[in-house]
Amino acid sequence: MKAHQMFYMDCHLAGRKFHDVDLVWDYLHVGQQLRLEREVDNLYDAKAVQVIYNKDGEDYLLGYIPRSDNHQLAPFLDMGWDELFDCRISGITPDTHPENQVRLTISIRRKKEESEKTNKRK
Repeated sequence: MKAHQMFYMDCHLAGRKFHDVDLVWDYLHVGQQLRLEREVDNLYDAKAVQVIYNKDGEDYLLGYIPRSDNHQLAPFLDMGWDELFDCRISGITPDTHPENQVRLTISIRRKKEESEKTNKRK
């Protein structure tokens, strides 16, 4: 059986204390799916990738993929391949420095057509 996703990278959530995490902290949990979105007009990082949580139709900017880790991810998002990636919370450690409190795992999703073929064979 083939995996539905392939590991791409792990990183922490950068800029956590400057954004909306505290507004939704009680709703965040390990396994929580998040959305990645490019911020092309970011003045501080030309490859900025936002990490967004959606609750009840409202988006909350949690922070960013760290600058040291976004240089390979950003071009894929620029090409419109945002559906290729699955970003989830893989760890929450509230008693540590804010920059290390939320850990993320990003995986590459399998193409839909390939997943559908695999499911039909079962």
